[in-house]
Amino acid sequence: MSFCPQCPTQTVYDPPVTLYDNIYHPQVVQVIHPVELVNQHHCVPVPHHFYTYSTKDVMCNISSVKKKKRSRRK
Repeated sequence: MSFCPQCPTQTVYDPPVTLYDNIYHPQVVQVIHPVELVNQHHCVPVPHHFYTYSTKDVMCNISSVKKKKRSRRK
């Protein structure tokens, strides 16, 4: 038992639907990051030891030297 007639029916169309397919293509973009290098110079004292020498000549007076006393024999 069929409730629908077997005769040809009319075709019905819905309004079109738009679908988007997103396709991405990479593009190279140069990004410049400037960097500044600063060389800092510091003076640091470092001891470098030097020694100076001096000499002097001193004359000794012979009379100032004590003489030994001779012992007398009896």
